[in-house]
Amino acid sequence: MDLARTALLICDLQNDFLHPDGAYGRAGQSAPEIAAVPARVKPLADLIRRKGGWIVSTHFTLVPGRNGEPFISDHLKTLRPFLTKGDFVPGSWGHDTVDDLQPIDMKVEKVAYSAFHMSRLEWVLRKAGIDTLLACGIVTNGGVASTVRDAHVRDFHVTVIADGCAAFSLKVHDEAIAGLKPVARIATVEELMREIGG
Repeated sequence: MDLARTALLICDLQNDFLHPDGAYGRAGQSAPEIAAVPARVKPLADLIRRKGGWIVSTHFTLVPGRNGEPFISDHLKTLRPFLTKGDFVPGSWGHDTVDDLQPIDMKVEKVAYSAFHMSRLEWVLRKAGIDTLLACGIVTNGGVASTVRDAHVRDFHVTVIADGCAAFSLKVHDEAIAGLKPVARIATVEELMREIGG
């Protein structure tokens, strides 16, 4: 693995998703599996930084419109009716990656499941010379799976970090990981740390 051309791609591990004071925490929308992800990923992120790799994060974003009222897709309003003005605002504390995984080399806003959809992600990865992605984050069957599939069709080499991802249930997570095997390599944090030499 050429770490100069490799990025740990952290999908949506944001305060508004994970912190008790964030949008989802205030609404009681969390799961132990999701809360545990940053601590599991942290040793790998630290190692990648030390060895010269990139740390890239994607940030689910509710773009504020007039008077700060967010543009929210109809399907998301139905799934998450608690989302409101002030949640996932660009540049806010809630929008940022959790403290455990800071600092981040490049941050990319996203407005849909896939971090490639209508974003600058592919552009910044190409400019940085990155062709290999180690994907982690939440949720496995949503943002992670969509981003990984889009990376695959763009000819990035992708490894999904199975224990570096989570969904709202273990069954859903396991099914999503199984579904990604045709388009990505599957590995664990420990396996990748051994390969990198930590």
